[in-house]
Amino acid sequence: MENGHIRLASAQGRWILAATVLGSGLTMLDSTIVNVALPFLGKELDAGMSGLQWTVNAYTLTLAGLILLGGSLGDRYGRRKVFLIGTVWFAVASAMCGLAPDVGFLVAARALQGVGGALLTPGSLAIIQASFERSDRPRAVGAWSGLGGVAAAVGPLLGGWLVEWAGWRWAFLLNLPFAALVVLVAVRHVPESRDEQAAGRFDVLGAALAALALAGITYGLIDLSAPVPLVVGVALGVAFVLVERRRSPEALVPVVIFRDRVFTAVNVVTLIMYAAMGVVFFLLVVQLQVVSGFKPVAAGLALLPTTVLMLVLSPAAGEVAKRYGPRLPMTLGIVVAGLGFLWMSTISTGASYPLQVLPSVALFGLGLSAAVAPLTATVLASADERYAGTASGVNNAVARTGSLLAVAAVPPLVGLVGDAFERPAVFDAGFRTAMVVSAVMMFVSAAITFLTIRTNVLAAERADR
Repeated sequence: MENGHIRLASAQGRWILAATVLGSGLTMLDSTIVNVALPFLGKELDAGMSGLQWTVNAYTLTLAGLILLGGSLGDRYGRRKVFLIGTVWFAVASAMCGLAPDVGFLVAARALQGVGGALLTPGSLAIIQASFERSDRPRAVGAWSGLGGVAAAVGPLLGGWLVEWAGWRWAFLLNLPFAALVVLVAVRHVPESRDEQAAGRFDVLGAALAALALAGITYGLIDLSAPVPLVVGVALGVAFVLVERRRSPEALVPVVIFRDRVFTAVNVVTLIMYAAMGVVFFLLVVQLQVVSGFKPVAAGLALLPTTVLMLVLSPAAGEVAKRYGPRLPMTLGIVVAGLGFLWMSTISTGASYPLQVLPSVALFGLGLSAAVAPLTATVLASADERYAGTASGVNNAVARTGSLLAVAAVPPLVGLVGDAFERPAVFDAGFRTAMVVSAVMMFVSAAITFLTIRTNVLAAERADR
């Protein structure tokens, strides 16, 4: 079957979905599995709160800063080819993380990991968009979102087991066999696709400005006593916008894709929503261990309801959005997730799993299941098909940027600095405030969704057939 006409129910369709889920799942798994290991690697490598933030943010920084370039490379040179290169790069960098002798080496290796993630992540969604029949795409994206979300949620559980029984380094070394499996499946079963209209030079200046702007802003937010990097980062961000407008249509981010109001709105929602989620994923499993006294495995197991709900409900959410439009499921899902964050703010010393942890995590999982698949499908459907890789890259970059900036800014603002992760009372107070802040961000993104995403682009896509 030719590209764009493969059915999800076919054998090849199932293999394509497996390869894309496994590939993107690598980055999602790594993003969450590391969080469980933070208290342990912090003690072994003598890292304070800023060291822990950089362990998370070095990866997110290069991922967010270069993911747009990764999408463009895939569109031009072949989505499968760039996807495979990114997977191998990610595996090599993971091995370096697992062998890190100190926190500086670990942060550098994490930055290299992010480069690999920037190459493989946009390719996974672009492959789905370019390979499957139009009628199967929302369901394929829903399955991709659900199974990928499972990888993110399984991360803390798997990380807890590895940290408790094998050591924190295995949180990184585990990526190697999974990456090998991704390469094997993709080489055998995923068709190549590219944008045949791609031409002109690459926007190297735009890519450099984006990465440097994020680096400056992130550094400035983590260390508020050093305002110069923050100012420089903002200035570079403004320069990035001006350069992209001038270089269009050869820009890293073609201005034309933002002419669609739905595409613009859903990316604003993504920024705020993933900012809130980034704070929760960074702090929750640490809170459960440092303050509530959970062992690593128990802290990871606490997120199991999110795993189950994402697995069961995300594909159905994609179908609901296809039939009724993304506005309602996204709005309700984001609100429910925000309520879960408010409930998480009650988790403290001696927290009860059935009364505090389970209900809050279940609400989060329900909300996430309802919102993520419609959001992702809407991003892809609202952009021209030739920009599949670019649109995916933009949305992924926006999501990672939201998480990056929030993880940099929120902990210092709520008092989580220095050796706070070794002082339970201090960490507890900061965590509870951070959960309220995250809930407010979710409610804001839900309001934006309800007020701006009025067009059912998924129904419009059906009508085009």
